[in-house]
Parts: sequence; structure tokens; C-alpha cells
Amino acid sequence: MASGTSNSKGDIAANFDAITGRIQETARKWERQATAVDLIAVSKRQPVSAIEAALAHGHRHFGENRVQEAQEKWPDLKSRYSDIELHLIGPLQTNKAKDAVALFDVIQTIDRPKLARILAKEMTAAGRNLPVYIQVNTGKEPQKAGIFPEDADAFITECREGLGLNVIGLMCIPPVEEQPAPHFALLGKIAARNGLTRLSMGMSADFETAVQFGATAVRVGTALFGTRSDP
Repeated sequence: MASGTSNSKGDIAANFDAITGRIQETARKWERQATAVDLIAVSKRQPVSAIEAALAHGHRHFGENRVQEAQEKWPDLKSRYSDIELHLIGPLQTNKAKDAVALFDVIQTIDRPKLARILAKEMTAAGRNLPVYIQVNTGKEPQKAGIFPEDADAFITECREGLGLNVIGLMCIPPVEEQPAPHFALLGKIAARNGLTRLSMGMSADFETAVQFGATAVRVGTALFGTRSDP
């Protein structure tokens, strides 16, 4: 892989400490428990050496965007570190659902009825009842995955009651050109009225705002590992 700004093992450890500190400080500021927010380290397009540096530092929650890339890196790592929690945080094609169920521990990107049905079928076949998040397209962007806000309640109900999926929360990616706060607030309202307590929102540029608005998981990559120039 070609790299942009890469970090050494010591840099990565320091970055994890710094980001964790900022999450905890923000949580305290808004009178939340400092341990209430999970840091999901986004390891897409990162070399195994960078992931191993994070693992050596004690981190165990990671996020990958693509099933195929994750299959190349994570089976060996998971065999060596039994307490890894691997999240799928990118769009999932239905033909990759079986592979995703086999490899991941949490799927954060259920965004359409067909995918929900296939995942339910594959989980039943595999004997795995993975926790899942519903991805909500809070900005109603046509190019972006996610259920629209006005359709979220019915979709959540169908996933839970119709398909028996273990829906634990909601996930969103706000439009890059807009302030994230209203989108985080909207996601929180949808979650609250559906009795969901988990909110995956916030990335390297806006995770502190997400913590303010109730995030229980933030997805941070660049601020931890450095940038990558890969496509």
C-alpha cells in the first residue's frame, strides 16, 4: 500500500491516549460518564502493523468499511486477540452478507429492507445473533446510504419485530457541508422514541460534538493512525 502521513508505534499510542482524553473530557463537560463512549478505531486501508500497534496499546474496538479488505487482515488478528470487537461501518452489499456475518461482531450499516432480510437469514443460518445498528440518512442525501428519517420508525420496527434482528442503536454520517449538531440531535430523537440507547456518530473532525449530543460510539481513523493516500 502507498502511504501518506504514517505514524510509528509510539505515535499511534500517543494518538490513542490523546483522543481518549478528549472524549473523556468532553463527556465530563456535558455531565456524561467518561466511560460511556466507545472509541471505534477505523482501520480501513491501514497496514496490519498500525493495527498491531493499537492492539499492543490495549485497544480492542475497530471499524472496517469493506468486507473483502477486512477478510484479508482480521481473521489472523482475531485468532491472536480473542477480545477484539470488529464493527462493519461501511456500506454492505447483499452478496457479502454471509461473509460479513461470519467475520464481524457488530454491523452498523443496515440501511434498506432487502439487506435486513438477507442479514436475518444469514444470521439464522450461522447461528449468530449479531448486534446491529440502523443507518439513518439524516441529510437525505441521494448519493449516501441510509434510511430516511421519516421512514426510520417503521424500518426499526420491521427489523426488530418482523425479522428478529438485534437492533441496539442508530448510526449516521452528516453531510460534510453542514453543521453536524442538528443531525446528531435528530438521530438522538429517533433513537429515544424507539427505545434505543446506542448512537454511533462522530468522526475525526466532529467526534467531540457527537459526544455532546449523546454518542455512545465515535468512529475515528485519521486522528489515530494518520492519513492514507490509497484510493
